[in-house]
Amino acid sequence: MPAPSSSQRLTTNRTDQQACRELLRHGSRSFYAASLLLPQPYRDAAISLYAFCRLADDAIDLSEAPTAALTELRARLDGIYRGAPADVPADRMMVQVVRQFGIPRALLDALLEGFAWDCEARRYEDISALRDYCARVAGNVGVMMALLMGQREPAVLSRAADLGVAMQLTNIARDVAEDAGNGRLYLPLDWLRETGIDPDAWLRAPASSPALCEVVRRLLTEADRLYARAEAGIAQLPSGCQPCVMTARLLYAEIGEEVKRSGCDPMLGRAVVSPARKCRAISGLGRLGRLDQSPLTMAALQETAYLIEAVLAAPLPALADEEPVGRVEWMLDLFTELQRRDRIARDRAIGDPLDVEPSCPLLATEPAGSAAS
Repeated sequence: MPAPSSSQRLTTNRTDQQACRELLRHGSRSFYAASLLLPQPYRDAAISLYAFCRLADDAIDLSEAPTAALTELRARLDGIYRGAPADVPADRMMVQVVRQFGIPRALLDALLEGFAWDCEARRYEDISALRDYCARVAGNVGVMMALLMGQREPAVLSRAADLGVAMQLTNIARDVAEDAGNGRLYLPLDWLRETGIDPDAWLRAPASSPALCEVVRRLLTEADRLYARAEAGIAQLPSGCQPCVMTARLLYAEIGEEVKRSGCDPMLGRAVVSPARKCRAISGLGRLGRLDQSPLTMAALQETAYLIEAVLAAPLPALADEEPVGRVEWMLDLFTELQRRDRIARDRAIGDPLDVEPSCPLLATEPAGSAAS
């Protein structure tokens, strides 16, 4: 799918855009800094998406009644998809984001489901169950970011989900002590038991041990595996977007490296990456032209596959009405769309690739102001 044209830029007022920027400037500084590397057509949409997700996360974490906060979040999401948002700048911006970039409701519902699991203080029996959680609170964000960048290819979306899951696994490895202080335990229970740690007993009295360090090291190995898989998807993004996403990948992986430098002991304090190490980490941007493409042939993680299916089942984003697309651009979009659907049909072995949804604006009508040939 082509990069957003000027007709696809967000049309919400500048005051709401600025409010979202300020929220992230003070509350998510790493993402805000990375977002500055994005070309303008993508930047406002990405900041709006992250602002909404950040506010939603804070609404749960900072609430004395998280279940009630979750109910309110669901109502706000209902309003966004009805086009009647709450009086919140991020919500008003999200109305434009979900419409113009075709973000299916299922992806944001998954986010709230992950928050619901946090409210339950749910624990995860094995790595697959933990990846289920990561898919909901981070893998879906990776998929949504890919959609903002015009990508709807299943292989690229799968790698975007890998990146989100890897980042969340890194967060979990870093935050073991903090989570334990809040009565939460995200490490796979079967891994703990295999090393001789009783999860209930450990949570009552969290303490360092070689066994705990081994579980954390194992979790970071899984994160590294997914970071490596994700790079093939980064290479498929628009060239102007690749530095931003690769920077995020490198800096998050460096958090894991910092944990490893502490002997994988999460009880020694929250790992913080120094500015010098951040600079060394982002020297990996030089690999952008040499990324391994073979992971593109790998299937999605079992735990994230439903996110990709939700995108494939969703209508394509509508073109903005205020600035008609020219005939040449329209024809290029048409051929790109036909090729995309052909690939998806072959991948899924279903139907005629030209038997497309009637909701597709590129195939349903000529561009405004042009006559049929």
